[in-house]
Amino acid sequence: MFKGRIIESLKKATNLTEIDLASPELEVHGDYSTNVALRLAKKEGQNPQVTANELVEKLQKDTDLRKIVAKIEVAGPGFINFWLADEVLSQNLKEITEKGEKYGTSEEGAGKTVVIDYSSPNIAKRFGIGHLRSTVIGQALYNLYKYLGYKVIGDNHLGDWGTQFGTLLYQIDNKQLTVNKLTVDELEGLYVDFNKKAESSPELWDEARAWFKKLEDGDEQARKIWKTVVDISIAEFNRVYEELGVKIDYAFGESFYEDKMPVVIKELRNKNLVKKSEGAGIVEFPELSPAMVTKSDGTTTYFTRDLATIKYRIETWDPTLFIYEVGSDQVLHFRQVFATAKLLGWNDVRHYEHVAHGLIRFLHGKMSTRSGETVKLEGVLNEAVNKAKSIIEKSETGRGLDNSEKDKVAESVGIGAVKYFDLMHHPASDIIFDWSKLFVLEGNSGPYLQYTVARTNSVLAKFKTQNVKVKISTQKSKLQKNNEELQVLRTLIHFTDVIDLAAKSFSPNLLANYLFDLAQKYNNLYNQHRIIGGDNEDFRIALTAGVGQVLKNGLGILGIETPERM
Repeated sequence: MFKGRIIESLKKATNLTEIDLASPELEVHGDYSTNVALRLAKKEGQNPQVTANELVEKLQKDTDLRKIVAKIEVAGPGFINFWLADEVLSQNLKEITEKGEKYGTSEEGAGKTVVIDYSSPNIAKRFGIGHLRSTVIGQALYNLYKYLGYKVIGDNHLGDWGTQFGTLLYQIDNKQLTVNKLTVDELEGLYVDFNKKAESSPELWDEARAWFKKLEDGDEQARKIWKTVVDISIAEFNRVYEELGVKIDYAFGESFYEDKMPVVIKELRNKNLVKKSEGAGIVEFPELSPAMVTKSDGTTTYFTRDLATIKYRIETWDPTLFIYEVGSDQVLHFRQVFATAKLLGWNDVRHYEHVAHGLIRFLHGKMSTRSGETVKLEGVLNEAVNKAKSIIEKSETGRGLDNSEKDKVAESVGIGAVKYFDLMHHPASDIIFDWSKLFVLEGNSGPYLQYTVARTNSVLAKFKTQNVKVKISTQKSKLQKNNEELQVLRTLIHFTDVIDLAAKSFSPNLLANYLFDLAQKYNNLYNQHRIIGGDNEDFRIALTAGVGQVLKNGLGILGIETPERM
């Protein structure tokens, strides 16, 4: 709200329609900073500092702006820095305690729909650590946009169609296996076994393609085996989602679009976008390699199914924004898909965004189901929970919990540690799989933030203010706030800015970074000054309540639970 008011004043003073107003990295540069004077000076051929000083003079006369800004200064080559008034900072703190879990929400996205495609594991494969990134980043983006008032649709685009199923159908038929007795681990083993055999006998791929052709043609035996494999896999995935605390609105697999692809293929042909190439149907692009619509045997492709998916989502939900949280190895594919959507005229007032996450890798290279080199996610989560439980049992506070509470806290802390470790990284970055780093419980970690929330709960419990609104004066205080108090107060003001920026840049790591910074500043205040019984007690209690609430809200967006006690 305050950022928006500063931007409006800058627009009025400069006659510009776009203003860049950011939070400076160093607090000595104020609460907000803009480079607008440098832009204007370049345009007018003037010294940027002269332009900046002229702008500041105009802004000083803006009575509405002066109600919320205490100081405006020119810095460096021509940056303009703003410090919010003390009353504004106090008003924000009061708003936090009044709005509670609703603090930071907005109606910015009212009337707009976002579809987020995330998680999307392949059927008949274990839910590995490699699936973690798409799942937790996608859920965090879902929560961010919902927080901003958008109608958000989450779609788990399961990989349940394609030649890979031909490999399984061949294996199950060839080995005469009873399919409903197979586990996901055994199904994945069949897939790995096929690929190893195909290395020395590549003609096996002809068998796999023939079986997929049977499946797509509606062969009764192929369909029956495939349906059982899908059911076994989904039951396994749902168990992992429950453990992760993830619930996705829809799970339309690729097979769902089987009867919707002919319409898309027809539309492509009617618009003369399909060309023949060695018996296959392709779409060509000026600056990209061609994409295959149909193979030479007439079967469809991943590309065709994604086009059918877009058409269905437009007709069903009419979204203004499509977000695909899918690995970086699919960058070319989504460029082709989005370019084709444009050629088909499907991108009017719509934006398509591929949030290309980096991979979780071994030190020696990429994980690969085909070669049998994966790590089961459930094993990682269980190990994290067990480690958290052993630490809780040895801790002084842990001894005050009964066994049921210990189990609940251990689950929240262990799974929170794994989720946060992923989310603290930028989505585009690769992560080297390292057991010890996944289970970090100190420093910049989920457990550190959870512990800070528990600390604020403990302070408020001792002060006996549970469920009581803390009284906060928004008038100029006679008590001088110290540096540690001001650092916390000034950091709280940026929560709403970070929510907005993290959503629009598709980067939940920005929120993770912010929460860690806030927790550090509060813990610094806690360690240096008495909260209860010290100077400025009411204000410090209010700060404690504000910090606890913002950390809870932020961690909730990241999908991380906050135990009452730790």
